[in-house]
Amino acid sequence: MRHIIPLCAAMVVSACSQGSSDTGSEHFTPNFDEQRFRDDIQILSSDRFEGRAPTTHGEKLTLDYLSNAFAQAGLVGANQGSFLQAVPMVSYTASENQSITMAGIDLSYRQDIVLSSRHQNEQIDISQAPLVFVGYGVNAPEYDWNDYQGIDMKGKIAIMLVNDPGFAQPELSRFNGKAMTYYGRWSYKFEEASRQGALGAIIIHDTKPASYPWSVVENSWTGPQQDLVLSQEVMDQRVQIEGWIQLPQAQALFSKAGLSLDTLMDRAAAAPIAIDLNQTADIAFANSATFTDSYNVVATLPGKAAADEHVLFTAHWDHIGVDDSKQGDKIYNGALDNASGTAGILEIARQFSQQAKQGHPNDRSITFIATTGEEQGLLGSRYYAANPIYPIDKSVAIFNLDSTNVYGKTKDYTIVGKGKSELETYLEAALVSQNRTAVSERNPQSGGFFRSDHFSFAQKGVPAVFAGGGTQPIDEATAAYKAEMKQKMKGCYHNVCDEYRADWDLSGALQDLAIYYQAAHQLANSSDWPGYYPATEFHHLRPAKQE
Repeated sequence: MRHIIPLCAAMVVSACSQGSSDTGSEHFTPNFDEQRFRDDIQILSSDRFEGRAPTTHGEKLTLDYLSNAFAQAGLVGANQGSFLQAVPMVSYTASENQSITMAGIDLSYRQDIVLSSRHQNEQIDISQAPLVFVGYGVNAPEYDWNDYQGIDMKGKIAIMLVNDPGFAQPELSRFNGKAMTYYGRWSYKFEEASRQGALGAIIIHDTKPASYPWSVVENSWTGPQQDLVLSQEVMDQRVQIEGWIQLPQAQALFSKAGLSLDTLMDRAAAAPIAIDLNQTADIAFANSATFTDSYNVVATLPGKAAADEHVLFTAHWDHIGVDDSKQGDKIYNGALDNASGTAGILEIARQFSQQAKQGHPNDRSITFIATTGEEQGLLGSRYYAANPIYPIDKSVAIFNLDSTNVYGKTKDYTIVGKGKSELETYLEAALVSQNRTAVSERNPQSGGFFRSDHFSFAQKGVPAVFAGGGTQPIDEATAAYKAEMKQKMKGCYHNVCDEYRADWDLSGALQDLAIYYQAAHQLANSSDWPGYYPATEFHHLRPAKQE
């Protein structure tokens, strides 16, 4: 997802502990072992693990590896002694052979459009379904915005733009300007179309506002699509088909309707809009559904004084798996995303365990959750947040690792969605020892805060941070290395070339582990309950004490 940052040395790196309460743990200096960190990344992202797709043989290997690693580190299984929490999942597989005609234009699956269905129907057969352009597909009363106002979507397919209205015309000060709100996320758009009674929902892909190219859509939205097992009532309300269409094909579709998509995009950013295209769609493809449990891995290190209060870490262990339709390399190894983050929580867990073994346990418990199904819509974290092993109101905060910094040390430190909660002050305090400054992400329009597992907990009111990496290399040599490595890894996000590289400079990643360690250590040995600031979406769930 996004990249992270540096530490106090190379190979074996020492975090400069800030100290805490009377536990004596301020005398413990953790040693982050770079070679061990590298080994974990390399093993988890090896071909043997088959891209770590949920409900596959690759998952079984991953679960065994993580459970053994946590056990060897001295942590205990959080689920009555087991490290595994079952997450009931359903895998939907749409046929590669799809017949799709919109406005009389034949569209090619994968090349022009990607469609799927999250229903148990064996055959999707839609005939003459009216197409309606609904702007950004947003219904947001707090922004006085409703793209569905006055239109009955029953039996119709909603065509909508990616992102939210603030992105296209930030000068109008709508929504959050260039910074994406949750209304810009694909998951919201499909959910809202379902609430509106639509038959289907299709998002127009545009690389800049989406923040990723069509290849990411094709790679991520084809093949088996996992989801949580939902109630029949929820399923009955869900759109029959959902997916994405390439921008040029959408432009052709609108032209067939006698409309200019470019003109309508400007109108959609300025005010809510809903226009019947007076065109229809015919869609047919086979579909299947299989039900299988996947698993979160949950390990804990019990606290001494307030063991029922938990400081949480998350990192998703899953990736995309294997695509047998590809020629050549078929394995999405997911080394950066997110073998690196998973290796990161293992290394942090080892440090906290070692601290306890030396006679300095934390007051609060430290719990690590390696989640499943993040790539399919934050499934594992959503399930845990709704079915927590430890009560949500006893969850103090959550630190999320989703990809680490492989570009060397930086002078700054990125906090995605900076300004949301008091939890950030713990990171800022830890940064002092590294002489670094906290900054916001460079591309808030990508909606990074809503795209990883911490968001599932934020929705429940748990202060959450997704941080690390930076934009300013520490020196010229690092800047030159970063430019070279960026070029090598160009286009590898959600692609088969996201593989472990022996020439990665992980000093920045290790430095970031130290920031998370220090912040969590401080919080685990205090009685503080950080909260969300007034201007945020989550303030009403757990308000900040100092506003």
